[in-house]
Amino acid sequence: MADWFNTLTLWHWLILGVLLLILEILGASGFLIGLAVASLVVAAIVALELIVSWPFQLLTFALLGIIFTVLYWRIFRSFNRHSDEPLMNDRAAQLIGRKFLLEQELENGQGRVQVGDTLWKAEAETPLAAGTRVEVYASEGMVIKIRALPDS
Repeated sequence: MADWFNTLTLWHWLILGVLLLILEILGASGFLIGLAVASLVVAAIVALELIVSWPFQLLTFALLGIIFTVLYWRIFRSFNRHSDEPLMNDRAAQLIGRKFLLEQELENGQGRVQVGDTLWKAEAETPLAAGTRVEVYASEGMVIKIRALPDS
């Protein structure tokens, strides 16, 4: 096995880099991209004959793999966190500000309310009678917080 390490060449690193990129494309969610880039950089370093011995090649690959992975998770992953629609997957938060008429009374300030075509678990600070005009002012998980609107 040690003899195989003595024969590490540019092609070994290129093949490893391409295989890691293929695995990344198949759905590794960014876990292999740093290692793939590190492998391709080591291939370039070996091609330029800056590092010849296999222990230094492996050490360089390990260090670059850590550096590129941390860079990916710190810099490039932050681009995906910004969205034009931040509430797209938070249906309860989308209801904030919505006003409707309460169809059933909320005993002890808790119960279920119909909003559109969906039945939601709702909480209010005080018990509310059926027919009260209410507004959704907050959400906590899949529970909407409602309050009575003052008579207009």
